[in-house]
Amino acid sequence: MLRVLLSGCNGYMGRVITAIAQDDPDVSIVAGVDIITDEVGGYPVYPDIASFSGSADVIVDFSIASALSRLLDFAVQHSLPLVLCATGYSKEQIDDIEKAAAAIPVFRSGNMSLGINLLIDLVKRACSVLGDSFDVEIVERHHRRKLDAPSGTAIMLADAAASALPYDPEYVFERESRRQPRGSHEIGISALRGGSVVGVHEVVFSGLDEVIELKHTAASRDVFAVGAIRAAKFLAAVGRPGLFDMTDLLGG
Repeated sequence: MLRVLLSGCNGYMGRVITAIAQDDPDVSIVAGVDIITDEVGGYPVYPDIASFSGSADVIVDFSIASALSRLLDFAVQHSLPLVLCATGYSKEQIDDIEKAAAAIPVFRSGNMSLGINLLIDLVKRACSVLGDSFDVEIVERHHRRKLDAPSGTAIMLADAAASALPYDPEYVFERESRRQPRGSHEIGISALRGGSVVGVHEVVFSGLDEVIELKHTAASRDVFAVGAIRAAKFLAAVGRPGLFDMTDLLGG
């Protein structure tokens, strides 16, 4: 039985993970961490991860980027594998994640969906074929409560495109201040927020007289929760420090 300490347990995704775990005979959430300490999942909830003194096999975090420092400190101190599902990390925080990964197994992904990670592979393939003859634009849509923009997944898609293009692209997040034609080496990234949209990501390749569009739509948050639990099982079995992502989980 995999014992999970769930950070962000009373948030939207935390509650979905709790529901998914209850139907998985191989997973048990032993405690949660959240500023809202309601015990709605049938396990104790602590306002601070440092207050937890029980036993766990892995930490799964679906909270916010500002919680990272205490999570890393606790995970390293207790030699616990850590699955990071939050987005919006700064460059300094990413550096801290990489340092922690020298001591413990860390799994980090801006999106836990299998479909999104397939989309990333398709984007790389498209860019390697199309080269500099097509302009690349990324549009993402999320619910009105999402804190960061653009999404971590949009950045993942841009990075995937950049890795396969024959030039070093410039990421352009807004064009309001640019009174000039689009540059040939740009990747435009646009964010839309509203309603209850779970997540939509489109990558548009625009060439001379033809357009190619790759799109992923998440109909519910279950896809992310299932991926997070798969990542927790994978990471608990790794048994060595390192930084891992969906490519490792999927055997790519």
